[in-house]
Amino acid sequence: MTATRVSRSLSVLAIGFVFLLMPATVFGHCDGIDGPVVKAAQQALAKGDVNPILIWVQANDEAEIRRVFAKTLAVRKLNPEARELADLYFFETLVRIHRAGEGAPYTGLKPAGRDLGPAIPAADKAIETGALEPLLKLITSESTNGLRERFQKATAAKKFNAEDVKAGREYVKAYVEFVHYVEGLHEFVQGSDNGHSDSAAKHPEH
Repeated sequence: MTATRVSRSLSVLAIGFVFLLMPATVFGHCDGIDGPVVKAAQQALAKGDVNPILIWVQANDEAEIRRVFAKTLAVRKLNPEARELADLYFFETLVRIHRAGEGAPYTGLKPAGRDLGPAIPAADKAIETGALEPLLKLITSESTNGLRERFQKATAAKKFNAEDVKAGREYVKAYVEFVHYVEGLHEFVQGSDNGHSDSAAKHPEH
């Protein structure tokens, strides 16, 4: 394998690994008022066309979304207050069904402008612009730093006195964190692709 191919492979794996390790609350950016699901819903309601939102739900949920969409269009014609309530109800229903289809919990709509960290906005930007390099640079740097930090901590802790049980436990803790980090990366390399909610299952207790 050439150096270029190795570099590309590591970059792709780094992206997947960092997203794999993100907490579920970050993966939940689709439940934000300013997230892609609600944006699609707003466009659909503005046009009176349900198609832009059907891609965000499973095929077996399509009938329910069509039914709620039709009711929302009817109610929002009554007055501004009814429109606001109908839209909110539709957003909540759509996001809940979208997340259920991915095996992710629904805990309500999240406010716009919340801090999603650097990776999610960078990922959205990459899709929007078609430019992957800025995202590769960000994720590769973060994953490399994470690996190096855990490695250094484990190797330093390994030099404990055999009579010092507390220090030995600190080593075991550092060792487990390092191995789990590597394990998660390796499992992603093998083709893990389980949606939003499987990251915890990837790291059983050592």
